[in-house]
Amino acid sequence: MRAEHTEREYEIRVWVPDSAPPASGYPVIYLLDANAVFGTMVEAMCAQSLRPEKTGVVPSVIVGIGYRASAPFPPDRHYDFMMSVPEKELPRRPDGATWPEHGGAEAFTQFIEEQLKPDIERRYAIDRSRQSVVGHSLGGLFVLQLLLDHPGTFRNYVAGSPSLHWNLAWIARQQETFVSRMTDKHSEIHVFLAAGELEGSHPSGVIERSRAFTQWLNRTDSRVVRADFICFEDEGHVSVLPVFIGRALRFVSSD
Repeated sequence: MRAEHTEREYEIRVWVPDSAPPASGYPVIYLLDANAVFGTMVEAMCAQSLRPEKTGVVPSVIVGIGYRASAPFPPDRHYDFMMSVPEKELPRRPDGATWPEHGGAEAFTQFIEEQLKPDIERRYAIDRSRQSVVGHSLGGLFVLQLLLDHPGTFRNYVAGSPSLHWNLAWIARQQETFVSRMTDKHSEIHVFLAAGELEGSHPSGVIERSRAFTQWLNRTDSRVVRADFICFEDEGHVSVLPVFIGRALRFVSSD
């Protein structure tokens, strides 16, 4: 699918349950980094949604947003998942090289809201009140940027090992005005953050920052936000993906 405003190309993968949709339509999950984790989420959904009364996972449409590339994490994601950040504020790359082009998060949001969602809703029976977005690492950063800048675009915001250290100044500014962007028309918003225990030694401080972000959300005087954080034992930044995705399915099904 080509984004109308940027001409960027995306590979969209869709999985639909075999069971008939509820009268209100299927819940829908928009999954970032589909090149890496679409198959993982589909397999978890297939296995767990067979007995929702036992697993807590209900059959849902999965929409994977990826790229026409063989790599699991193509560099295009840096552009799509990140707001514009001054070069001096970016974390240092381990090999000293410059980071790929970034700054397209707002245009990516526009693509999702104005093109992708309407297309999915035309093709499938979707419950628009039960929409979720799931991302990991830079994808997790995008999910939280979306929450702060456009609350109410989804019901569930799910961020695994979010790269909050990439955009600290912007996040701090958005936190100051977050509650003012919430209105009575917004339904209750649920937020789930997670990280792996073995990420604790990483200089990004992902565990501490994720826990602090969750605590901040729960302290806001907005009645529409509930936030949870889990640190998965003995998992690292990449090995956490399967267990994070499994728990994410339960979280978005519990709303």
